[in-house]
Amino acid sequence: MTYCVAMRLSSGLVFVSDSRTNAGVDHISTFRKLHVFHQSDERMLVIQSAGNLATTQSIISLLHRRCLDPDRENMLNVPSMYDAASLLGETVREVIARDSGANQGGMTDFSCNLLLGGQIQGEGLRLFHVYPQGNFIEATHDTPYFQVGESKYGKPIIDRVLTYTTPLEQAMQCALISMDSTLRSNLSVGLPLDVMIYPTDSYSTAQQYRVTEDHPYFDMIRKGWGEGLLSIFGQLPPLKLD
Repeated sequence: MTYCVAMRLSSGLVFVSDSRTNAGVDHISTFRKLHVFHQSDERMLVIQSAGNLATTQSIISLLHRRCLDPDRENMLNVPSMYDAASLLGETVREVIARDSGANQGGMTDFSCNLLLGGQIQGEGLRLFHVYPQGNFIEATHDTPYFQVGESKYGKPIIDRVLTYTTPLEQAMQCALISMDSTLRSNLSVGLPLDVMIYPTDSYSTAQQYRVTEDHPYFDMIRKGWGEGLLSIFGQLPPLKLD
């Protein structure tokens, strides 16, 4: 399994993905689930993936390969983020139909969920959740984030902290604490993490990092969060039983 979270805020975008894949206790591997399509000063698109690894790898490979053909609609020439989401949805349907058709009668689940966020020159920031059927929904001011994968463990902290006007740095803190909560509760999600901060109108991938077990900042905030929870819990008045 996996866990990915993406946030669309007034000042930019935040992305955090784990990198663990799990096909049983004897088949745990590390694969990147955050993928970037970038043209300087013109567009920056990020795709995060969760679900069947063969499906998501095929989708990303097809998208990259088709970017080499300028005469074909691709992620580097579509005119808007909506068109990029439509293209991603079409590619999802194409790959799932191809692979599931070759496995008629099988029990394999070929489905996947993807997050697509970014900015194309001429429009503002946009963030989409693309479903296995190829349709999608878009983040709003009231719902400024999406999650895919093992989302339930990290959702409470985001719901309590995040708003559309949350600063990027604080949003990244929130996303990392959300990821830490998931790491502690589910062994199918694991380090290293791929994270990215995208300030509005920057068209830059400069703030892209990999977080490992010994990353000093991640280690500091996960310890501080855990100790803070214990401290606050200890300050709560005890239940008085009759």
